[in-house]
Amino acid sequence: MKYFLKLNVVSLLFAIVIGISIELQLNFYRIWRLTGWEADTVNGVIAGLHLIGFVLSTIVFVFLISKWLEGKKSSFWAVILWFPYLILFIALFSYLFPITNQGEMPAPVSGLIIIAQLIMYPIYLVMVTAFCTTSALVIEEKVLD
Repeated sequence: MKYFLKLNVVSLLFAIVIGISIELQLNFYRIWRLTGWEADTVNGVIAGLHLIGFVLSTIVFVFLISKWLEGKKSSFWAVILWFPYLILFIALFSYLFPITNQGEMPAPVSGLIIIAQLIMYPIYLVMVTAFCTTSALVIEEKVLD
């Protein structure tokens, strides 16, 4: 039961990371209006947050999968379980912060970028999880030898 809880917490973190990325992109005009920054500045800040978030989340994911999920093959379930949490996160965010100003509607191309992210994100998660499980197997074999 403890492992199941850890697996769901890791899946929730997977969903929060991609959810924040999606919400930053969808709320570009809202951020622009509320901060008063130039559009290029907002783009730079969002790109910087994406880059920093990617690096930090990769480090955190490797740590959590290795330590919490112990590099087991069942940790691959997290690659699937993040999606329902993402749907809940986006639904909750849109309920709590609805778009009231029509000028804050996201650009149509944002949907294509998000679709590309949603296609690539599971591949990224599989690669990180595979790295952690193979690393755990190699370490386990060295300990046994």
